[in-house]
Amino acid sequence: MAVTEAINQAAAALPRLKDQIAVVTGAGSGIGRAAALKLAEHGAKVCLVDLKNNRSEAVEQQIKQAGGEAVFVDTDISDPQRVQQAIRAAADQWGRIDIVFANAGINGTLSPIEDLTPEDWDQTLATNLKGTFLTVKYAIPHMKQNGGSIIITSSINGSRKFSGFGMSAYSTSKAGQLAFAKMAALELARYKIRVNVICPGAIQTNIQENTHPTPAVEAIKIPVNYPQGNQPLEHGPGQPEQVADLVLFLASNESSHITGTEIFIDGAESLL
Repeated sequence: MAVTEAINQAAAALPRLKDQIAVVTGAGSGIGRAAALKLAEHGAKVCLVDLKNNRSEAVEQQIKQAGGEAVFVDTDISDPQRVQQAIRAAADQWGRIDIVFANAGINGTLSPIEDLTPEDWDQTLATNLKGTFLTVKYAIPHMKQNGGSIIITSSINGSRKFSGFGMSAYSTSKAGQLAFAKMAALELARYKIRVNVICPGAIQTNIQENTHPTPAVEAIKIPVNYPQGNQPLEHGPGQPEQVADLVLFLASNESSHITGTEIFIDGAESLL
């Protein structure tokens, strides 16, 4: 089904997010792209936050061509000034913010701890953890009056799985997101702002473009044997659209009594 037809049918039949204002970071590809399209399909107006590239602008055009509203803001998620400007752009465009999907992230450099440089550590933490903090921080003033939903993309790594050898920086950043979300959920409850976390397993995205394994990783690996396929439910990686369905649920009023909660979406991968 064409995206235009899907958006039009959903808007007519079940506008779950009609006229809601959403900010999606990392919106140019993978989970962010799928979520942005899903939120727009259900009536949200979407601010697409990502580094400038053809993919990001293509998502904006796809939403607009389908009759939705979207604006793209070129943003380095680790830069406080640029994140603040991106959030302000959404609020200035539509008057408020109802939904934040703090999704942008990188795998970064995969290396044994003793070989990992402080610079590589800082880059991963700055993008994944600081970027989440900045996105939430600057969105809060625009959400306090009407409440809303904040959704953070963490991972099974650092929360329920620790066999990602060489991913100490990545897993630490993802564990930090989980703690941050729980703190934020309690602090922001008085404003009716919900904060939840999705923890995907292997999802078919292009995050490998931001993954830099070093040869030394092989020396620290411990054999981990999986049955055929490492996701028992589907015997392979999940799809971004499956994660987008979860984002839609957490963004909608259907999850109005859920906050401070992590939800694993990994086809039972982390239970092996």
